[in-house]
Amino acid sequence: MTASRTLMVPDGLAGERVDVGISRMLGLSRTRAADLVMAGHVLVDGQVPARSTRLEPGAMVDVELPDEKPAVEVRPQIAEGMSLIHQDEDIVVIDKPVGVAAHPSAGWSGPTVLGHLAAAGVEIRTTGDQERQGIVSRLDVGTSGLMVVARTERAYTTLKDAFRARQVGKTYHAVCQGTPDQSRGTIEAAIGRSPQHDYKFAVRNDGKHSVTHYETLEDLQGATLLKVGLETGRTHQIRVHMSAIHHPLVGDPLYGADPTVAERVGLTRQWLHAMELTFVHPVTGRQVTYSSQYPADLQRALERLRGR
Repeated sequence: MTASRTLMVPDGLAGERVDVGISRMLGLSRTRAADLVMAGHVLVDGQVPARSTRLEPGAMVDVELPDEKPAVEVRPQIAEGMSLIHQDEDIVVIDKPVGVAAHPSAGWSGPTVLGHLAAAGVEIRTTGDQERQGIVSRLDVGTSGLMVVARTERAYTTLKDAFRARQVGKTYHAVCQGTPDQSRGTIEAAIGRSPQHDYKFAVRNDGKHSVTHYETLEDLQGATLLKVGLETGRTHQIRVHMSAIHHPLVGDPLYGADPTVAERVGLTRQWLHAMELTFVHPVTGRQVTYSSQYPADLQRALERLRGR
């Protein structure tokens, strides 16, 4: 169900950003107001605004308010293998192991990043839905590596904007089956939800613009170790794009990988790891870079693919 509201901008909100104005007019959190704008649920004088659009007095604002999903509780639980790479008053950078979700969701009973931080006494002080507080980007349950979580509202807003503006450097290492035709290349193909299965994604003409860059790091036995950089951050982006060029990630049968290869190297998930994050610290303004190492299961599979 969706409720609709039409509002006239009062003089007192002239010059405010559209998300700030909606937050104040409807009594919503800044986070939810911004999410409504980014999801296309807001029109200003019949036009879709940017989040940074400034309001003019007398403008007509139409807002669709989809029913909020029931909150999912954050359950404090230490996630085995989770490492805190960096922590300060505004952010925490974690090295996420496989098998851990970024945040709680309906149907997921396993460990989460937010549950681990709660159990470790790391307080998240952002507004918005409790089960997603501080999450500015996510890794799949089956993908390991670096994530940054915002601890304050200022850090959350600044980092969210940086991710949307593609100002965050995200470097992954991946092992794909076979050898791509080019040792380095760019895959630019829109991604949307698969028409056959709602839990999968696919290259689609009506999908969201998506760009992946890759380069070969090492030729392996029947596979290739790649360094991958993302311009966009779509769900399953690397997995979908590599499958689209007929080189799915080793250990990823959902996107067409040969399961016998994963069995041979002892892998029970896709060979994909978030190796490096580079961004401007949301408060100090300094550029920071954090790095990770391969976890044991990926290292072991890599050695077997090297024939050792």
